[in-house]
Amino acid sequence: MAKIILTGDRPTGRLHVGHYVGSLKRRVELQNSGEFDEIYIMIADAQALTDNMDNPEKVRQNIIEVALDYLACGLDPEKSVLFIQSQIPQLCEMTFYYMDLVTVSRLQRNPTVKSEIQMRNFEASIPVGFFTYPISQAADITAFKATTVPVGEDQAPMIEQTREIVHKFNSIYGETLVTPDILLPDNKACLRLPGIDGKAKMSKSLGNCIYLSDSEEEIKKKIMSMFTDPNHLRVEDPGNVEGNPVFIYLDAFCRDEHFEKYLPDYKNLDELKAHYTRGGLGDVKVKRFLNNVLQDELRPIRERRQEFAKDIPAVYKILEEGSRKAEAKAAQTLAEMKRAMKINYFEDRELIEEQAKRFGGES
Repeated sequence: MAKIILTGDRPTGRLHVGHYVGSLKRRVELQNSGEFDEIYIMIADAQALTDNMDNPEKVRQNIIEVALDYLACGLDPEKSVLFIQSQIPQLCEMTFYYMDLVTVSRLQRNPTVKSEIQMRNFEASIPVGFFTYPISQAADITAFKATTVPVGEDQAPMIEQTREIVHKFNSIYGETLVTPDILLPDNKACLRLPGIDGKAKMSKSLGNCIYLSDSEEEIKKKIMSMFTDPNHLRVEDPGNVEGNPVFIYLDAFCRDEHFEKYLPDYKNLDELKAHYTRGGLGDVKVKRFLNNVLQDELRPIRERRQEFAKDIPAVYKILEEGSRKAEAKAAQTLAEMKRAMKINYFEDRELIEEQAKRFGGES
């Protein structure tokens, strides 16, 4: 069986470092590993419209922002198919069929759906499209016969729901769909990068993000304002590294060579943490180190983004060609589904001949 990846992002704005450590960086590594036969990276604009239906221009404008971030991070259209979800009509048809395989109560139990509904204050006014988001995501994954879905841990319930849909479809109609496996970040610090304000989730709406396209000054300003241990009031006070956003970011980004370059008093992060924990190390010094680390990581991404932004028509051309390839793949899967479901009426010569005989006419 071919090894295939499907993953993507909703175009709700520029991508931030949470996206980068949670999925983007890993996608590039997987793309370049040579282990996968096909890689599909989706800009999920149709899903973004489920809670932005009254503001389509926002979604429209953000398509190019996400595409630029993808290319800047190293996603290569020669190795990965970059496409726009709404341009693949087969996904809507597959979603419609999958709706018959999922109960309302099952969707209501989906932890990701519950938390997203609460975050958006939908309460009883939940758009049906948003509520059925896990079913749509199942269509996205299965349309490309994805064997592997690299996502953050918050998406695990969605992948589990996809696996349930695949199992039910195959048990009714025969082995047709591929069961996907989730691939979580291998760095535990990347499972959930908090916002700079210490809140559990980095979110555009909360204004607590560091964006991949932020300028050097913007990054520095955000890092120096980061939430740390509220009990670490003086340099000599013992500090807590657990749950401390500055150290969580260092877990995600810093390497031993960063110490040699920027903080030679310490050999590695363990030594820095030990000093902070026993006291005698100020937050400002740690934040300055984090700034140097993050600048090293984001500078080349920002510079590549600026280069791609010089030829926007070429970026749209990449998305157009990728969408064409993605549609061909999805059409093939949908045709197989319809054959399995016995709704491929016009290509089923056996059915036509059988019905012709039944009614005594010509076949």
